[in-house]
Amino acid sequence: MPEKTSKGRRKNTSIEVVDAKQAVDLATAQTYSENVFLFVPNLIGYTRVILAGLSLHFMSYHPKYCTLLYVVSCLLDAVDGQAARALGQTSKFGAVLDMVTDRCTTSCLLCYLSSAYPNWAIFFQFLIALDFASHYMHMYSSLLTGSRSHKLVTSDVSRILSYYYNDSRVLFVMCAGNELFFVSLYLMKWTSTPIGLGGYLDTLTWPQLVACLSFLIFFGKNAINVVQLWKASKILVGVDLAERAAAREAAKKE
Repeated sequence: MPEKTSKGRRKNTSIEVVDAKQAVDLATAQTYSENVFLFVPNLIGYTRVILAGLSLHFMSYHPKYCTLLYVVSCLLDAVDGQAARALGQTSKFGAVLDMVTDRCTTSCLLCYLSSAYPNWAIFFQFLIALDFASHYMHMYSSLLTGSRSHKLVTSDVSRILSYYYNDSRVLFVMCAGNELFFVSLYLMKWTSTPIGLGGYLDTLTWPQLVACLSFLIFFGKNAINVVQLWKASKILVGVDLAERAAAREAAKKE
């Protein structure tokens, strides 16, 4: 267990508060040799945004181009983190850029699926809301408790989230499988030729088969989102209670 320096704060995860004006001045005056905006992993992040935007452009009329661009954008999500660690270019800007790109890309695809499957529109809208709410509240609760990263979750806070965030293989499989399920739903609207494998699979198209195989990962990923939302809510309430108790103690001393 990490060494504790004071109640409710961990030595290896706490961050120093930087004044906003000072941060803006530092970002404005940064040199080319130490320009965070030009870090290699952040350049990969910009590439992901461009590829995702192009995939959205082709989404309504060219499924092959759309799928290729979307998949490459998602796969680069695993590359930027590796590049950041290998080059010593990890940054808070890059972490937030990565998360925002993930959220926006998936949400845009779900918006299209809402129009492609109107009877399921409310379900896709729920998934968008759950994804944004769980990640925003988790990020905010992490910052509020002094964590250097939203991925630094210990088992005493949540064993599920600790296993999910701290094992890169689990994180990749869950995220990739979730996106694969959504892409399969997208391709199901464009593919009608059965695989013809015989038996129960005789009438299935290959996107339908992939959707069936990735469904459990999709379900697990969104169950984790629910856990993340609930744990973040409890942390925020706990912080509220601690602050209210501290305020009462301060009022008694006055």
